[in-house]
Amino acid sequence: MMAVNCTLQILLLLLFILLSPVAITAGATDTFGKGQNVTDGETLVSAGGTFTLGFFSPGASAKRYLGIWFSVSSDAVCWVANRDHPLKDTSGVLLVASDTGDLLLLDGSGEVAWSSNSPNTSSVEAQLLESGNLVVHDQRSKTILWQSFDHPSNTLLPGMKMGKNLWTGDEWYLTSWRSPDDPSPGSYRRVLEYATRLPEVVLWQQDAKAYRTGPWNGRWFNGVPEASTYAHDFPLDVTASKSEITYGYTARPGAPLTRVVVTDAGVVRRLVWDASSLAWKTFFQGPRDVCDAYGKCGAFGLCDASAASSAFCGCLQGFNPASPPAWYMRETSGGCRRNVPLNCGGNETATDGFVLVRGVKLPDTQNVSVDMSISTEECRDRCFANCSCLAYASAEIREGGGGSGCIIWTGDLVDLRYVDRGQDLYLRLAGPEIAVPKGSKFAIATVLAPVASAVAIILVLLFVICWRRKHRISRKRLNDGIPQSSAMTVPSVDLHTLKEATLNFSESHVIGQGGFGIVYKGQLPDGRTIAVKRLRQCALTRKGKCDFAREVEVMARLRHGNLIRLLAYCDEGEERILVYVYMPNKSLDLYIFGEPSLRATLSWRQRLDIINGIAQGVAYMHEGSGESVVHRDLKLQNVLLDDNWRAKVADFGTAKLFVAERVDSSLTIVNSPGYASPESLRAEMTLKCDVYSFGVVLLEILSGQRNGETQRLLLHAWGLWEQDRKMALLDPTVNLPPLSRPDSDVGSELERCIQIGLLCIQESPDDRPAMSDVVAVLTTKTSQIARPNRPGIYNQRTRFVTGQADLTRTTTIDLE
Repeated sequence: MMAVNCTLQILLLLLFILLSPVAITAGATDTFGKGQNVTDGETLVSAGGTFTLGFFSPGASAKRYLGIWFSVSSDAVCWVANRDHPLKDTSGVLLVASDTGDLLLLDGSGEVAWSSNSPNTSSVEAQLLESGNLVVHDQRSKTILWQSFDHPSNTLLPGMKMGKNLWTGDEWYLTSWRSPDDPSPGSYRRVLEYATRLPEVVLWQQDAKAYRTGPWNGRWFNGVPEASTYAHDFPLDVTASKSEITYGYTARPGAPLTRVVVTDAGVVRRLVWDASSLAWKTFFQGPRDVCDAYGKCGAFGLCDASAASSAFCGCLQGFNPASPPAWYMRETSGGCRRNVPLNCGGNETATDGFVLVRGVKLPDTQNVSVDMSISTEECRDRCFANCSCLAYASAEIREGGGGSGCIIWTGDLVDLRYVDRGQDLYLRLAGPEIAVPKGSKFAIATVLAPVASAVAIILVLLFVICWRRKHRISRKRLNDGIPQSSAMTVPSVDLHTLKEATLNFSESHVIGQGGFGIVYKGQLPDGRTIAVKRLRQCALTRKGKCDFAREVEVMARLRHGNLIRLLAYCDEGEERILVYVYMPNKSLDLYIFGEPSLRATLSWRQRLDIINGIAQGVAYMHEGSGESVVHRDLKLQNVLLDDNWRAKVADFGTAKLFVAERVDSSLTIVNSPGYASPESLRAEMTLKCDVYSFGVVLLEILSGQRNGETQRLLLHAWGLWEQDRKMALLDPTVNLPPLSRPDSDVGSELERCIQIGLLCIQESPDDRPAMSDVVAVLTTKTSQIARPNRPGIYNQRTRFVTGQADLTRTTTIDLE
């Protein structure tokens, strides 16, 4: 009897196993269908191994959720099924319903915690794709019946969409988690706004706008210029058609892993996986600063993240704070009001005109009108003829500059801010407001509309008076002024023009300063942005004025693509001023020593290009200009970056010439700690001093580390060179080309650069190469390079007896 019972139990157990769904072996497959399931502790893994589906507990929570995450980073969860219905224990199971074909997540009691609600069909299977998309498709036709990409959580992956299907009404948007421990929907939603068919992405905090990207301009969202730096790996895609208005992006083959996530704190981040450091790097973050807070400065206000002295807010030209007491208390959301009413009575009687506001994130486009078929010039005419039009701008920008299409604002201009590589906005003002520039840093170069003939006559008379006054001054120049030689190719400019450009050298325009001068950001009447270096009066001894004159003559002859260009000078009365091209990307040290997100801005290829550009610029100074010009203070702070991240060597001369007045008449040297050569500390100045400084600069660019007085970086670089561990010197934030390995081109290029850097910092000047030789070996891979000796490592604290306090710190003025 016992034998019969035992046999019966075994048969029942076998029957139970045969009739039960088959569990998925962990990591064994990316697909399962009817009769199979995924239980807690088991996973699906995409075919290429990039994504994993399974059960997890977020943060400190003990609750269980079904989700998809990056296999290399299990905390990078990009989709959650049961956001609102967590499981209490590990008894959950995912299966395909035998009757409906739905994906079902069941808890331990058999209750449905989540369902895909996919169309009813008999032959279906679920598959986790290599894109991270979980799909339910027909086994025979492979038609997708349901996909997780249509139900996003807080993450946008390559191939996903945000926006709306105009035929079905389906919408796709991101919703933040409630907290790091709770993936249920939080307070923030990232939505593609499309009411005017000019898409822009908006971050909402419940029912209030928190941050907006600015409208799509054909290349990127207007307020996110960072996208241009990674678009080669992750092209953006905006579709505006009769069937849909959507935004998404793709990843090119070989590009690193990436995701866009909305955090529970209301921050949107573009994260890119760095395989070398096994960490996510931030390529973009929004809001990025105080000016990204929606409506920070209110209607007709303009936010400048660099203007802390004015609480970051100012009013557009022709406007003043609506409530000055509120602005004084730093409550600027009330905005600004117009000073003079508009006078719009048709083209013949109107005295209104437009002023140009350069480089901004365009205002909120919620109620604008858009016409993509007309030019910017036609847009201006349309706005001028419409008395309700308050401003206009191009709808799209082109690669080579300029724009097309038309955006017209008829309501308040809200959420306006300065932004790198921003667009031009044309603001309508009454005639008197255009004729008299506003005394504010936010008064931008004007574009005059038709005005009364009397005003034009007055302007002509004023021009003639100023011209004659300028030439009288030129004829009465002091002996220590600028020589008017035929070799001069840089014009002089009168002091009045520079005062207007800088609002009388306003403190709010200061962008840098040093021991001998202050640098201001200025705006010329023709719209160009300039950097104005004004030398301090204490530096203007008789010898200092002569040095200034000689320096302008030398710099006027230096014309090279990797040298900052001197536009003009002023030596009116007791003023000595230099005018340079303004560099919006500021100085190189910000991207080498700054925050990780800034350091990641420059890829490996860009860093190589910058190193090569600096070398070519210095080589030109040494040998290519017809004169041997020694920079004497080459360092990262004195390398500026233009719109295209091209290196521009700057600040070569003026401040250094004044050090002689501070110590000894025979000493004309500035020593920046960590960059000065051994002989320069002995007051011996040659071209090889620049070579030494270049070597330090090169190694800092590669490593992201400062050298400093203790020569720490040089010791470190030499040690790694001797140990044959060159890759260990590379800054871990550097974005390397796809699939880079130590034995790839990156490895050989890095080794070559380190070898050049070590040769440049040899103790003896005779052992250092000339800068022309450095350029040759940087640009020609077949060039032979000597093997460096151990560099002379020493503490760079000055050994001068006289003027010690002055010489232990830099006096360079950065043209940021």
